[in-house]
Amino acid sequence: MTGIIIAFPKTEVGEKIRAILVRNGFHVVGICTTGAQVIQETNELDDGIVICAYHLPDMMYRELNEYLPAEFQMVTITSREDWASNGDPDVISLSLPLQAHELLSTMEMVLYNVRRARKSRKGRPQTRSPEEQAIIEQAKGILMSRNNMTENEAHRYLQKTSMDNGTSFTETAQMILAMLDT
Repeated sequence: MTGIIIAFPKTEVGEKIRAILVRNGFHVVGICTTGAQVIQETNELDDGIVICAYHLPDMMYRELNEYLPAEFQMVTITSREDWASNGDPDVISLSLPLQAHELLSTMEMVLYNVRRARKSRKGRPQTRSPEEQAIIEQAKGILMSRNNMTENEAHRYLQKTSMDNGTSFTETAQMILAMLDT
């Protein structure tokens, strides 16, 4: 479930926004009063959304956005005048006075984007370090020489063994090296 962090200098404002969101099925992780607290909260989540004021006691929204992990989206609530003079095109803004239906429809859109990005990250192939790749190639080499396998057969054997044992591809290669290298 995607967590939402609310950050406003006044806790009461954050509580009102949280009440609207929770009533409509959103998962609010916490309410913060400073940017530092937001950053601390984001360290405990894989991804999420930060709803914040234009100004926080320790930083402005733009600085906070720079500190957020890439997996987080930001929604800033501010006056039209502040946004017109210092708005950031990479951040979504809602104007004051805040309308509940605008907040909810914006949150639906941002939540959709966060979920889509999460699916995209999970679908990417895992990259291996050169050391891990060397271990895998060494294990394939041993399987090929000792068991008369082709490279494809050795690769499939590592893959199947990895899946059967519930271990990573690299861990399986290390186990094979340990067993066959002795």
